[in-house]
Amino acid sequence: MRNYFIIFLALFSIGFYSNESHAQQDAQYTQYMYNTLSINPAYAGSRDVLSFVGLYRTQWVGLDGAPDTFTASLHSPVGEKVGLGLNITHDEIFITSETYIDLAFSYTLDVSDEGKLALGFKAGGHFLNIDTNKLNTGAFNPGDADAEINIDNKFSPQFGLGVYYYTDSFYLGLSAPNILETEHFDENAANNNSFATATERVNLYLMAGKTFDLNEDLKFKPSTLFKIVRGAPLQVDLSANFLIQDKLTLGAAYRWSAALSGMLGFQVSDQLMLGVAYDRETTQLKQFNDGSYEIFLRYELFKRNNRMISPRFF
Repeated sequence: MRNYFIIFLALFSIGFYSNESHAQQDAQYTQYMYNTLSINPAYAGSRDVLSFVGLYRTQWVGLDGAPDTFTASLHSPVGEKVGLGLNITHDEIFITSETYIDLAFSYTLDVSDEGKLALGFKAGGHFLNIDTNKLNTGAFNPGDADAEINIDNKFSPQFGLGVYYYTDSFYLGLSAPNILETEHFDENAANNNSFATATERVNLYLMAGKTFDLNEDLKFKPSTLFKIVRGAPLQVDLSANFLIQDKLTLGAAYRWSAALSGMLGFQVSDQLMLGVAYDRETTQLKQFNDGSYEIFLRYELFKRNNRMISPRFF
């Protein structure tokens, strides 16, 4: 049964990149509240420090060809109103690999005594690889043109927009990390005018979170993320985290009709935070894998004006 499923995954990957399908999605993260720059350029500089985040996610462990994602971001304020950031994401799934490199710019407006509204823009590039030499399933005949889809570091430009409103205890963001819908073609195909091997779609993100002080040593933050892609089901992530004595974070999350998750984070020092997450599928897919894992690191290189940042979770 496992082999049949892997063959199905191979077939799905080919269909996923054919001109019959338009549902490509960006990588997903359980700990999205710590990795906001990858989906919203307006987040750049909002932590008021020079901040580095690295996150690695391995999905559906034990299943051949399952997604692996690594992302790293660096961002900082550069003045009172402007923030700059850099984000690099590498995503692999079965016969494909993608690399995104983006520069982010944000401009922040004071809209109330506590609230700030940041407007963000990002620009960069996307590199796509598809290697059908990995299709060793016997599902295709040698020389089958439809199976010989090979793309080598195909470049396409990326542009994204975002808005991000935040206070010390609340945030609300709306973003489209890439507003270009680019079609990639197999440059080696016999009929290059009619065979689209990949079509990128706009991914729209809506996210929100709120921190509640339950007592002097305990804070609670529910948060949510909605992800909308034309041609794909709505993705909804609901999460709840508790911060204990400004050090230990414990949380749980639910990805609607997809997975349950547990999260653990620890503020090692004022500068360094480490975290892990584990997802378990709630669909039939759970019988073919051992779950998904994430680890992340956040390091604040210095503090602006020598003051502590509020432990906002975000």
